[in-house]
Amino acid sequence: MTIDEKISHLQAAAMEEARAEGNAIIKQHEDALLGVFEQHRAELLRQSETRVKAERVGAQQQLNMAMSKAQLELKRELSKTQKELKTELFEEVREVVQEYMKTEEYTRLLITYIEKATGFANGAPMTIYINPSDADKKQYLEEHTGMALTVSKEDFIGGVRAVIQEKNILIDHAFKGAIENEYRKFMFKGGVQVG
Repeated sequence: MTIDEKISHLQAAAMEEARAEGNAIIKQHEDALLGVFEQHRAELLRQSETRVKAERVGAQQQLNMAMSKAQLELKRELSKTQKELKTELFEEVREVVQEYMKTEEYTRLLITYIEKATGFANGAPMTIYINPSDADKKQYLEEHTGMALTVSKEDFIGGVRAVIQEKNILIDHAFKGAIENEYRKFMFKGGVQVG
């Protein structure tokens, strides 16, 4: 083998070894870069998952707040509507009572109330009041009950009130108190109920 052949062979072997080392270094850097890339990718995935979770929680909180606000507004509107309906209903009740007070049945009811109050007083002196709107019935009621009646200065809608002074007792068969009591007790629950 000649010197040129030996140099050529040595040169080829050196180049082969240099390529192998270069390829090994390149492979090592490539592996290191792929490792760094995978770490960055994993970190970015964790960050994005965390951000998505935070956004989801934030969106859920906003949704819950919006739902609470809407429910509160609906409750206010329902309460307002119920109050309006309640007022309208009791206005109708007052109108029905006014119509009832024009009947003979109402006059008989007044006589019954006066007789009950007289029986309860058991001879004790008392003052029996009728409503100012019933002043036109005073003479008729006095004739049918044998009791002296007083027309009240206060409008208690209808019915009778009697005061037994010596026992400090008020017998109240006035419609005003009964209507106001029912108004306070009246509730809406699913449907209309009187509580």
